[in-house]
Amino acid sequence: MKIMRRCILSFAFVVAVGMGFSACRAKRERYAGVDGDFINTVPLPDRVEGGDFFGSSVKRGQYQPVYFSFDSFALSGAEQGKVRDIAASIRGSHSKMLIVAGFTDSWGTEEYNRALGERRANTVRQALISSGVRADRLQTVSFGEEMPIDSRDNETAWAKNRRVEIGALY
Repeated sequence: MKIMRRCILSFAFVVAVGMGFSACRAKRERYAGVDGDFINTVPLPDRVEGGDFFGSSVKRGQYQPVYFSFDSFALSGAEQGKVRDIAASIRGSHSKMLIVAGFTDSWGTEEYNRALGERRANTVRQALISSGVRADRLQTVSFGEEMPIDSRDNETAWAKNRRVEIGALY
């Protein structure tokens, strides 16, 4: 009886380990063909070589990026203040629509990073709404790790890439 139970447990362990290894395929291979089913997103815009991910109808760089800690979508105290300042500026702007884009560093799978970027964008969106920006002016999108500000492999670069950027549609 003990031998049978040991065999079953060993078999279950081998199956679990095998499933874990099969889930660790290359990032690009795992993500290929997966639709990014994210709530409240706009379709991914066409990319251009210059890195202007929103295209020519969006004014980018008008607002400071909002930064996040590693593997987090919570706003720190300093970043909350920054979002309040951005909201005050947005309330006085003439743009009809704003894109709130979430980004991550390169740690984690693309799928995970896309979801984390979306959570970051939604966190900033909710903070902007709480600060008086109309919800119907805000759309979120996540680029995950796709568009790093700094592509080096060190903590300084990763910290720069954990951000949300806001672009105004005109």
